[in-house]
Amino acid sequence: MATPPSSSASKSSKGWISNISSIAARIYFFLIILQIPLFRVPCRSGMCTTPLHVTSSQLIASEIFPIPVVKALLFPGAVANGLVRNMTVPSWNNVLDIYNLTNAKESPAVTDLQRLEVLAGSYFAVAGALVGLLKRGRMSMFGTLLMLWGLIKEGILGKPVNTDPTKAVFVYPTMLIAVIAAFSSVKYDVKKVVRSAPARPIAKPLQRSSKSKLK
Repeated sequence: MATPPSSSASKSSKGWISNISSIAARIYFFLIILQIPLFRVPCRSGMCTTPLHVTSSQLIASEIFPIPVVKALLFPGAVANGLVRNMTVPSWNNVLDIYNLTNAKESPAVTDLQRLEVLAGSYFAVAGALVGLLKRGRMSMFGTLLMLWGLIKEGILGKPVNTDPTKAVFVYPTMLIAVIAAFSSVKYDVKKVVRSAPARPIAKPLQRSSKSKLK
C-alpha cells in the first residue's frame, strides 16, 4: 500500500526541523562550555566575558556547589583558550586563578545585583546548554534573551550608570550566533503544525418514520 504524500511530507519536515534543532543545541553547548566570548561585563571576578564565567563567580561566592564542580565546568574552556593562545594545557589547580575567582567570596555583591538580568540569563544559558543535549527546550532561548536585555539596558539606557571606561559593557559579534542557535534549538511540535483540522461530520437528513400519518 502506497504511503500518502501528506504523510511522507510530514515525516520529512519533522526530520528536517529535528536535525536543525539538534545541531543548533550542540552549537550553543560548545559556545557556552568552551567559553567563547559573547560580551564583556563587570562581575565579581573583575570582567566576565562568558555566561559560564558569570555563573561560576556567583556559584563560588554563594557556595551553592562545591569548588571541584565549578572547576569541572570551567576546565574545558580553560583548555580550549590555553591551546588557542599559547598551545599549552592549564593545570587543574590553576583554573580558579586563570579566571580570577580565588577571591570571589570577598568581592561585593553590588556588582551582580546591579546586573540581575545578565546574572539570571547566564544561569539559564548554562543550564539550557547542558540540558539541551538531552532534552531541547526553551531555557537557552530565555536565558539568552535575558542576557541580551541586560546588556542593552546598560549599554544603551545606561542603567546602572558606569563612569569607568575600562569597565564599559561590550557585546561581541558571537552573541548573534548564540541568539540564532538558542532560537533554533527550540524543539517545536511538528505534528501540531502539519496536522490538518479534523473533518467535521456531515449531518444526514432525518428519515421520516413509516408509521407517521398525514393528517
